[in-house]
Amino acid sequence: MSIFIKNDNELEKMRIASHIVAQTHKIVEAFIKPGISTKELDDIAESKILSFNAIPSFKNYNNFPASICISINEEVIHCIPGSRVLKEGDIISVDIGAYIDGFHGDAARTHKVGVVDDISKKLIKVTEDSFFEGMKYAKAGNFLYDISEAIYNHCNENGFSIVRDYVGHGIGKDLHEDPQIPNYKPRGKGRGCRLQKGMVLAIEPMVNVGTDDVKVLKDNWTVITVDLKRSAHYENTIIITDDEPEILTLYK
Repeated sequence: MSIFIKNDNELEKMRIASHIVAQTHKIVEAFIKPGISTKELDDIAESKILSFNAIPSFKNYNNFPASICISINEEVIHCIPGSRVLKEGDIISVDIGAYIDGFHGDAARTHKVGVVDDISKKLIKVTEDSFFEGMKYAKAGNFLYDISEAIYNHCNENGFSIVRDYVGHGIGKDLHEDPQIPNYKPRGKGRGCRLQKGMVLAIEPMVNVGTDDVKVLKDNWTVITVDLKRSAHYENTIIITDDEPEILTLYK
């Protein structure tokens, strides 16, 4: 494992890339409503990213054909935007990356489409809250799997399951760098690597209402829950510091 510690200049470039991600999320969220297609949301996101003279991180990444990932209800991650239209009561996970001046930013959010049922509301909130439970341990000198364990415990205590087949990751010059960041504490692997100042991580709980089992559809991208129950996704790019983590992709 080779972890890339960023210097001050590189961290500033990551702040810029992450700001673009945050602003793109903000505009996409404003258009989420019944009747809009996922392709229309993808077009809105691509236009916003390009307006900053940045590049969508996901487009053509391993031949992914769109600029962002948009996953609905039982779709967990990596769904390709297309003609599907949002309906009242859906939940929609939006994952956005941007690349500029040699560095990436990455973040995901799950949103309600109109009025949703109570279990979906709870799922979205617990998924987001689990990220911030993990942030309590995201400090230089602590260990990576302390974050993982805190995320898992919060979701488990609230009756939800954590996706194990997909994990968070380091981020920087490459979209996916070491270390991998599971949202649970792996057995027999200790506490993971020690966190160091200057590490940049994309931490992303993926949380299911039912089983944690998932499968990939025939398009070789879309990941869904095996039991077809709903899933939520929440992700931010963060910098490890000597104090509280700096979360780069938050927006109001």
